Parts: sequence; C-alpha cells; structure tokens
Amino acid sequence: MTNSPADTRRDALAAWLGTFAHRYGLDLPTLAPASADASFRRYFRLAAPAHGASLIAVDAPPPEKCREFVQIAQMLADAGVHAPQVLECDFDAGFMLVTDLGTRTYIAEMDPSDTARAKPLMRDAIGALIRWQSSSREGVLPPFDEAFLRREMELMPEWFVTRHLGREVDENMRGILDRTYALLIASARAQPQVFMLRDFMPRNLMVCEPNPGVLDFQDAVYGPITYDIASLLRDAFISWDEEFELDCFVHYWERAKKAGLPVDPDFGEFYRQIEWMGLQRHIKILGLFARLHYRDGKARYLSDLPRIIGYARKVAERYRPLAPFARLLDELDSRSPQVGYTF
Repeated sequence: MTNSPADTRRDALAAWLGTFAHRYGLDLPTLAPASADASFRRYFRLAAPAHGASLIAVDAPPPEKCREFVQIAQMLADAGVHAPQVLECDFDAGFMLVTDLGTRTYIAEMDPSDTARAKPLMRDAIGALIRWQSSSREGVLPPFDEAFLRREMELMPEWFVTRHLGREVDENMRGILDRTYALLIASARAQPQVFMLRDFMPRNLMVCEPNPGVLDFQDAVYGPITYDIASLLRDAFISWDEEFELDCFVHYWERAKKAGLPVDPDFGEFYRQIEWMGLQRHIKILGLFARLHYRDGKARYLSDLPRIIGYARKVAERYRPLAPFARLLDELDSRSPQVGYTF
C-alpha cells in the first residue's frame, strides 16, 4: 500500500530528527501526534530524557511560515515572553525541533462559570501581552494595513454568505458591507500601531512556568493596539460574561498606561475601539470557519459560528453607525431586530 502524503512527511521528519537524535537524546520510536490546528502544520511530541522530558517536532510544509516562527520566537523571548525555543530547523523542508511547553492549554483550564480561577490566568496573559507590545518597533513586522484588513473581511461574503448560506451578495448587501468595512478600517488605522500576535487566544496559551507559554505566533504583524486584547477576551471558542470581560479590559488598560503604551486615555473610547476591532475579527472568522469546512474539510469549526454571530450582533446593535450591519445579520440569521444604541 502506498503511503499517504502525510505519512511520507512524517517519515521524512523522523529521518531528519535522526540526524541529530544523539545531540538531544531523542527517543525516536516515541514520536507521536501532539496536536494539529487550522493550518496545515502538525505537531509531534517525542521523549528526550537528556533534554528534559520531551521536545516538539513541527511539520510545517512550505509555504507555512518557519522563518517567521524562528524570528518571532526570538523576538518574544527578547521581550520576556515565554515562547518555544527553536533548537533545530530546516526551512526548505519545513521541519523544526522546539522546546515543549506542556499539555495544559488555557482553554482546557478555564471555565466561564468559574471566573475566580480564570482571573489569575488572564492577568498573566495580559502581563505577557504588555511586555510584547512594549517591545514594538516600526518596520520589523508586516503592517496590518487597509488592504490586509479588507482582505480578511472579504472572507465573510465569499465563504459564509455565498458558500455557507447560499445567498447572493446583491448590490444592497455589498453596499452595507463596504460601508461597515470602511468604518472598521478607519477605526483600526486610527489606533496606535504595535506588535500584534493576531491569534492571542486561550487555545494558543499554555499553563506553564513562567506563565503563560505562547504558541502560534508566526503570523504576527504590526497593527492596532486593541487587536490582541480583543482576541483574548472575545474568543471564538469560549465566551465570558460582560462583567469579567470589563474587569479584564480595565486591568489591561490600566497596566498598559503604567507601562507607557499609547492606549486612549478615555476608557469609553478605548472600549469602543476594542469592540469595533473585535467585530472586524469576527467578520473574518465567519468566513474563515466556513472556508475551513468547505475547502479544508475541517467541519468542527462550524459549531462555533453561532458564538461568532452573537459577538458580531451584540457590537453592531450597540453603535448607531453599525445599525445597517446589525440588520443585515438579522436578515441572514432570520431574526427580528432588538436595538439599543451606544453613541
């Protein structure tokens, strides 16, 4: 029987690890899947008694971003943020050997009904985020510019509206989308720009020492200061009550000001920026999750679409300029409007 491409790459990864197994005390027969994510990357754990308990082998076939992973891992370390240390890499093949941050993800340790337990974890995550943002320098990471923002949001009409719902994007819908996108882009671009991880969320944070360990950072860019804190609290896979969210947002805002980060001095305006930034992300995720199902065969993401729609609707209903988008969501979701505005 012919090996599948995945089996072939696993064999090639094992052979590559074998070339320096002695250096790290790798126990090659223990190589086993550790996790996979929404990309084409795969992670394997293997015992390495001479180098601690275990290490992680990464299979990231080009064009997955191994070079960026190595660069940003070092930048995170330099900023005092706990990220995997890259021990070996082959950029052409798309293989890496990195240190193991363990198996305890934030999302597995968190329960929305037990915010007292989640609070110290969130405080640690916010501290790490502030250290990362405080190390920001212009011209190092790709800019999260207008074209980037718009390209992300265009996933919604293509994959969620047209492919998932089977709806035509007519002239009226196109106009609502364009006007909404323009508002969200203007808000994002008006914010101070800092280092931005893009997927700073509980699935990518590990409970370890020092806490947290940060994963999945190879897509980092230079962008709006509210993006990562919005990602952390308005997550695609876990939701918090508004009181806990606000407590965390205020804690971040106060800590950021003390650290000299250029957050808006008016918390009300800062909170609006977070909400509109989160909406941009959730518009993207509606399309992204539909694409993961229809293009990539990863159906499990569809079950989280109602959470994303809920986030988007709540924000769009709260601000008068976003009211047409709120009505569009109601139409797409066949729901009667319930409106309460924040101006």
